[in-house]
Amino acid sequence: MNAQRVGLRALRQAAVKKPNALFFENLPRLALGANAASLQIRSASTQKLSENDAQSLLASQRRQRPVSPHLTAYDPTQTWFGASIWTRITGQSLSVSLYAFSLAYLVAPLTGWHIESATLASAAASLPPAVFTGLKTLVAWPFFFHFANGVRHLTWDLAYGFKKETIEKTSYTVLGVSVVATLAAVFLL
Repeated sequence: MNAQRVGLRALRQAAVKKPNALFFENLPRLALGANAASLQIRSASTQKLSENDAQSLLASQRRQRPVSPHLTAYDPTQTWFGASIWTRITGQSLSVSLYAFSLAYLVAPLTGWHIESATLASAAASLPPAVFTGLKTLVAWPFFFHFANGVRHLTWDLAYGFKKETIEKTSYTVLGVSVVATLAAVFLL
């Protein structure tokens, strides 16, 4: 291995110097490196493993790998990561709700359920006002929060707003905008 390094060093020095230096000054060192490298014998041994032994070997190798950090690894005083978490939660809840309603709407004729618009409107009108307001809030806030934080992420894609103070301010702005928009949608519409 050292002989290979000597040969490589000689080649690098020759490349830096004039082109003819490779053939005249460094030829003995190159020859020494080439001969020593050709004398090295490398061998690798393999062994046949059973399925259980292979799985246990793989498991032990996986235990040695680094694990991606959990949310507890971050210092909440340095960055406000709540908006990011809530964006994921609201996005997933909106997606699951949309798919669940869509599937229910598709199978409604087969099952005898009445999910048409007139039935839903009459069911909503029959609810007490507090329950109806709570349901509207439950639907509106995730939508407005996810929308407002999506706009913030789009500005980040344009490389704006990465200072810690700006991140904190925009996080509270997203929260405020989502609350105001939710209250407007719930009580004005």
